[in-house]
Amino acid sequence: MGSSSTVTQDTIRFGEGFEVDPRALELRYIGRALKLERIPLQVLLILIEHKGELVTREEIAEKIWGKDAFLDTDNSINGAIRKIRQVLKDDSQEPRYVQTLSGRGYRFIAPVLDVELQTPSPAGPESALPQEAEPATTPVKPISEEWRGKADAAPPAAAFRPWRRFRWFAFLVSCCAIGITAWIGWTHFYGAGAAHPIRSIAVLPLQNLSGDPAQEYFSDGMTDELITELSRIQSLKVISHTSVMEYKGTRKHLPQIARELGVDGILEGSVIRENDQVRVTVQLLDGPNDRHIWSESYERPLHGILNLQKEVAETVARQIRITLTPEQQVRLNAKRTVDPEAYENYLRGRYFLSTQFTMEQPLLQAKSYFEQSIHKDPGFAPAYSGLADAYLYLALFHAVPEQAGFQSAREALHKALQLDDSIGEAHDTLGVIGWRRDWDWEAAEREFDRAIALAPSYPCAHEDRAEFLAFLGRRPEALAEMTRINQIDFGPGAAMTEAGIYIQLRDYRNLLEASKRGVASNPNEWLEHYNLGIAYQGAGKLPEAISEYRKAVELSNGDQDTRASLAHALAAVGNRAEAEKILRDLDRRSKNSYVSPYILATIYAGLGEKDKAFQYLEKAYDERSLDISWHLKADLRIDNLRSDPRFQDLARRVQLPQ
Repeated sequence: MGSSSTVTQDTIRFGEGFEVDPRALELRYIGRALKLERIPLQVLLILIEHKGELVTREEIAEKIWGKDAFLDTDNSINGAIRKIRQVLKDDSQEPRYVQTLSGRGYRFIAPVLDVELQTPSPAGPESALPQEAEPATTPVKPISEEWRGKADAAPPAAAFRPWRRFRWFAFLVSCCAIGITAWIGWTHFYGAGAAHPIRSIAVLPLQNLSGDPAQEYFSDGMTDELITELSRIQSLKVISHTSVMEYKGTRKHLPQIARELGVDGILEGSVIRENDQVRVTVQLLDGPNDRHIWSESYERPLHGILNLQKEVAETVARQIRITLTPEQQVRLNAKRTVDPEAYENYLRGRYFLSTQFTMEQPLLQAKSYFEQSIHKDPGFAPAYSGLADAYLYLALFHAVPEQAGFQSAREALHKALQLDDSIGEAHDTLGVIGWRRDWDWEAAEREFDRAIALAPSYPCAHEDRAEFLAFLGRRPEALAEMTRINQIDFGPGAAMTEAGIYIQLRDYRNLLEASKRGVASNPNEWLEHYNLGIAYQGAGKLPEAISEYRKAVELSNGDQDTRASLAHALAAVGNRAEAEKILRDLDRRSKNSYVSPYILATIYAGLGEKDKAFQYLEKAYDERSLDISWHLKADLRIDNLRSDPRFQDLARRVQLPQ
């Protein structure tokens, strides 16, 4: 980089009507302030300071963050350059302002006029009328000097009378120009033959600009909470958290991301956390066209973070002209605070719950964080909802006794809804309890419907409802729900739900296809291999089923359901010795920790010991085992029991759907 003096002028003019104030960090166009965040403005000033010269990415990073910055400066600089181009309406392919030198850096190529603003001479405003600028190749005197020269000449007042008459005409022309510009902007985004109105949105992972990698959980958690808040808005499709996390640190262009996610709008931004202060900068973009719509920066104390999230959601709805229901308006306007430490623990709990919900140890960590959050702030309703989910999954995967787990989940939900009845996630969990524990199909469906009404884009509610509808035998409705899921969730949850639907419908051909896709996209998830094993066994391919069951046992650290399926398949191919060994191991384990009696019943059924199988099925019924409501209707492991009158009596008492 060549030598150049630091920019110290009050105002710097460049291009066709742009000016930037380095001291105020403000960019203006024909006197009107434009929204550009601090980092992009600093990058713009660095490029202007070294106009015409190559500025490397390393030099930009060092000037802004210092030599030893511990953050993703590449993505930060990419984002800054993109935002500069959006505001300046600059084309990266045919630039007028910022030129990219691939693999090297950037160069500011527009003419720049440094200006020290001074009060014009007393000769009057008319004497200060700017003259036509000289060509860019000719040295240009500061405008203040031109003003002084014209003031010294002191021409007769009569010389300016035509200008006075012309000013009104110029004023009218300017008004028309502004109106036309506004009309063009409106029709571009909302008019006939223009870009589609924004009715779907993706919140890209917020960048952690705190300089501390330990704060990643905070920026990811903020992303998740913004998605949750936006997912409550009717008529707005919001892409799930797991889907957008695939784009963390991506170098893909916004139009490509918008196309892949099937959205009209993209919300992106950054988070800076310093002690108990949070600064969040967000901008809304027309994704397919990569055009800026709105941006804003918010700085709040951490205890006001809930209000910040609601404010962003409400502003986004207003910017894209989504009409909020009265219930949504009341919720967004309600002011709530939260203890900063409680909020941090809540985000940590949600992190473990959303990323590793099928493993015992992460679920126990999530449970602990939610309990700590509640201890710090007993009035924070989302923490109770999160705790209920942790207990629910611990019970579903047999990590805690089912009765104790569901009772704790129910108590946490009661407290959450007592504090805030509008939490859609809590109603979804109530639906699962109504289905899996209470065997109350009407109550379950009512809660699932309520959850979706409160949070239309909350994927878990749609996923749970889809599997429930399949359990009821309502195939068209279940598949229609799956179609809706595929519009908002591209993550592993959607793949597992599709498999769950086909398991309940005993559609092994489609289950095989869905599970193969699931394993291909998420090869280290044990549940995907387990579902694939069921598909192979249902298709009569027992060697392949045994291979997948073994993989599921390994990845899950010995989940009892997967071990039971392995034992059942081994017995079916004549390997009775290994099947009986698994049965003995599980029976021994039941002396010290919880083992579902239903699981033991399936192994006895596979070994042909029907009396023992029914003995354990009755025990499962007495315990109101969760496995009864999930497995009894469709589980192929107990097919040899279905013609027995004892099974038909059990199905009648459970009121099992036909």
